Amino acid sequence: MTAILSLTEQLQSFSGGDREVAEAVLREVLPRLHQIAVRELHRERYVAPLSPTELINEVWLRSLGRGGWKINSREHFFAISSLAMRRVLVDFARARLAAARGFGEIHDSLDDHGSLAAGSPDPNTIVQIGVLMERLEKVNPQWAMIVDMHYFVGFTLEEIAENAGLTRRQVKHLWTKACNWLKDQMDA
Repeated sequence: MTAILSLTEQLQSFSGGDREVAEAVLREVLPRLHQIAVRELHRERYVAPLSPTELINEVWLRSLGRGGWKINSREHFFAISSLAMRRVLVDFARARLAAARGFGEIHDSLDDHGSLAAGSPDPNTIVQIGVLMERLEKVNPQWAMIVDMHYFVGFTLEEIAENAGLTRRQVKHLWTKACNWLKDQMDA
């Protein structure tokens, strides 16, 4: 008799190369992936002419479906998924810019709370955010993880603290530092 695995165990098995569990994993994570995709596409609605399902399929085909990810928990999986969605949207924005040969200066910036200024970012901004997040991952991977989990995935600071083994105060401090770094980079 086969034991019933938790989602975290299924994700870990999947990341270890077990292709038989892929369909069950996808079925279970699809509702949350759809929520993340809707939020990402709403935030960047002028960048990619995709539906949430198309974005999920693109992410699955490009990276998640191939496996090889070291997944520690369901929250980690959703953070990786959000990062993959962001990269797909950055690629779409880059392609759009390449087709139009550029649009000029970027004017969006982070507000005082570390959020993108109101309005839908244009392809230049999406590319800039993608580039800055890649740089941030090299400068401080922990900051990048917190930005991904909070801004892109939508986890609260408390949820991040619980999953990262940190206190809420530590996460808030790291979030503030990451936002300040991003704001400085965007203003430069």
